[in-house]
Amino acid sequence: MYNLAIFLYWLGIRLASLFGHKKAGQMVKGHKQVWSILKSNIQPGDKVAWFHAASLGEFEQGRPLMERLHREHPEYKILLTFFSPSGYEVRKNYEIADVICYLPIDTPLNAHRFIKHARPEIAFFIKYEFWRNYIGKLHKHEVPLYSVSSIFRKNQFFFKWYGCGTARSLRKITHFFVQNEESVELLDKLNIEQVSVVGDTRFDRVIDIKDAAKPLPLVESFAGYAHEGEEQIYAPHFCLIAGSSWQPDEDIIIPYFNKHPEMKLILAPHVVSADHLDAIQNKLKRPFARYSQLLSGEIKPENADCLIIDCYGLLSSIYRYATVAYVGGGFGVGIHNVPEAAVYGLPVIIGPNNHRFREAQDLLKAGGCFEIKKAKHFNKLMDDFIAHPDLIEDASTISREYIADHAGAADQIFNAVFGE
Repeated sequence: MYNLAIFLYWLGIRLASLFGHKKAGQMVKGHKQVWSILKSNIQPGDKVAWFHAASLGEFEQGRPLMERLHREHPEYKILLTFFSPSGYEVRKNYEIADVICYLPIDTPLNAHRFIKHARPEIAFFIKYEFWRNYIGKLHKHEVPLYSVSSIFRKNQFFFKWYGCGTARSLRKITHFFVQNEESVELLDKLNIEQVSVVGDTRFDRVIDIKDAAKPLPLVESFAGYAHEGEEQIYAPHFCLIAGSSWQPDEDIIIPYFNKHPEMKLILAPHVVSADHLDAIQNKLKRPFARYSQLLSGEIKPENADCLIIDCYGLLSSIYRYATVAYVGGGFGVGIHNVPEAAVYGLPVIIGPNNHRFREAQDLLKAGGCFEIKKAKHFNKLMDDFIAHPDLIEDASTISREYIADHAGAADQIFNAVFGE
């Protein structure tokens, strides 16, 4: 049943690629290159540590482990595989990994061939990645396999009658480093006891990103920072930063911004396309600038009230200039990266589709995060923040302490595996 489902899935991908589906086409093309990539880059005698991530989010969770392994055990050659084009295409040139490719579809033949060519000495599957044939082949070849930042919920198919085969294969995993106690209890029902609660390595990653963030002088100037000599002085503009925003988020945020000259707004949309940027600009009734216009000198930062980030890769550094953060996606498929904003000690506003995100749920209960369902909820919340700065200060403290309290998962995993 499992292998038939995998075959039908791959057949669907192949058919979609023939009809011009971009991601399907990227997958088909990338899968054809896997064997030549492995053959060219992995030689007999190489010590290979294999990390597998479904996509970009899982890659970020595995990144603290990869970077520490690279730093402390350079004798390992790091093999990084992705399932999704959205991960591979963005990180195919990641400098820490020695070999990067797609993971072939989980058939018995592919699993056998992949393990034969890659020859891993140790493997790490990130979060939700549980491929039955690969798990079986690694176990057969006595390759230790660790599940990192995994999290289990009672509605997952492992705990249904039709998932019993894959559930049995989980027992072959060397150790699970899970995010919470609920996962321990659920795995115990499958007679799996090799489990440790360490939390989510994503907290370590956002701290690393924060510590490595580069100053952005133009954004700094826009947000109201000033300098006297070498001393940085903050001019108290109220600055809302909306990260990874979508159209429903912007339809709530922009009308409020238009009516409140006491605040500044930075929008970093999830999709940076000409049509989306034009749609944003058409809604704005106060002076605005695109980040590219600041770079070119076309517009000076002090002449804009709204800054539109029309490029990728800056959001994690930009959050430092916020008074309050809004993390988008909550009116669609789900919110984006709450810890990325909370690590700066910010109150974080999110939309209603947040129930699958543990850190958002935790911060909502603690008071560092705030859910809105309609524009009137957002308006009331913003009114309160602007009128009562102490509310911001209290929520900021909660966010900052939450991130600090949940850091350290990467160190626990690394020390447990490598005995440091």
